[in-house]
Amino acid sequence: MSVIESVHADRGATFGERAGRRVVEHYGRPERAHRAVRNAVGIWEPAYGVVVVEGDDRVEYVDNVVTNRVPGEDGEGCYALVLDPQGGIEEELYVYNAGERLLLFTAPDRAEPLAEEWSEKVFIQDVEIRVATEEFAVFGIHGPQATEKIASVLNGAASPDRRLSFVRGRMDDRGVSVVRTDALAGEESYDVVCDASEAESVYDTLANIGLNAAPFGYRSWDTLTLEAGTPLFANELAGRIPNVLGLRSALDFEKGCYVGQEVVSRVENRGQPSRRLIGLAVSGEAVPGSGAAVFAGDASVGEVTRAERSPLLETPIALAVVEFGLDDMALTVRVGGEDVGAEVRDLPFVEGSDRSGRIPSY
Repeated sequence: MSVIESVHADRGATFGERAGRRVVEHYGRPERAHRAVRNAVGIWEPAYGVVVVEGDDRVEYVDNVVTNRVPGEDGEGCYALVLDPQGGIEEELYVYNAGERLLLFTAPDRAEPLAEEWSEKVFIQDVEIRVATEEFAVFGIHGPQATEKIASVLNGAASPDRRLSFVRGRMDDRGVSVVRTDALAGEESYDVVCDASEAESVYDTLANIGLNAAPFGYRSWDTLTLEAGTPLFANELAGRIPNVLGLRSALDFEKGCYVGQEVVSRVENRGQPSRRLIGLAVSGEAVPGSGAAVFAGDASVGEVTRAERSPLLETPIALAVVEFGLDDMALTVRVGGEDVGAEVRDLPFVEGSDRSGRIPSY
C-alpha cells in the first residue's frame, strides 16, 4: 500500500493496484494534473520495491548479474536490467551506491523474488541481501520547475545535476536523499527518498512549501511517459531483448559476462535488430488497445504496446514494436475491427524540459 495513503485519501485520491501495490490512480482530473506537470511542477508517489545489498563483495556481485556497470562511488547510480538466457528482460533496476550498501529499486512485486533468488546464489562472496521496501518512502518531482522546487526546500546540499546521481540533505529537518532521475516523463525530475516514518512530513514540504507542486497519480504518469516516448516495464520491456527497444542507457557493452549478454552482443554486432520500438499518431478518436495489430498493406508487421489520448496533442498516440525499416511505409492499426491510419512519429511526441533516458536509440 501507499506509505501515506491517508494523505492521498484526504486529497480525494482514487486508488488502484500496480505491480501488487495499492497506488494513487488519480485525484479526479488526470488530464489537468498532466498539464500541471508539463507547465510547472507535480508530485507523485511511485511504487518501488527496495532491495539492500551489503558486504565487501556487494558491487562485484551485483555487477556480475546486471547489464550495466554498477558504480563504485558513493552517490552514483545506474539503470540496469536482468536478462534471461535468451536475452529477454526479466527485471529492471535502479542501482545506487550508498556507501556501505547498494540500494536497488525495482517493481514492488519483484523485490521479494529477486532477493530470494540472489541470496540462493551467494556462495563464498561476502554479500548479504534483504528486502527493505517498508523502510523507505519515495516521492517524484517532475516538471520544468522541478529544479526550482527542489532548491527551495533542500537544505545542506545543492540539487544533483548528473542523471542518477544523488545528494543527502534535509527538508524541514528530515533527512532525505535526492536523486536526479532519467526524466521518464520528459521533464526535469527528481526522486526524494526518506525514511518511511518521516514520509508525511517530507511529502507536505514538497507539496506545499515554496512553489506548490500539483499532486498526480498513475493515470497521468501513463500519459506523461507515453508523450515522452518512454518504454515501461509492464508494457514494453518484459520479455523483450533490450536491443529491440533501443535501451542503450541500460547496457554496457564493455563489461564482463552476465546472463543474456551473448544474445545482446550478437544483435549489436549484426548492426540492427529485426524489430524496433516506434511512435505512432493514430487517426480518428478511437484509442487502440494493447496488442492491437499494426499492418503495412495486408501484412501484419507488429503490435501496439500501449496507447492513450494525448492531453497535449488531443489525439491518440501509441508505442508499437514493429519490423525494422518501416519509416516510409503507410501503416494502419486495427481498432475495434477496423483498420485505422497511423503515421510514424519521431520520439518524443512532446518536447518537454528534459529528454527521457529511455528514448529508443538504434
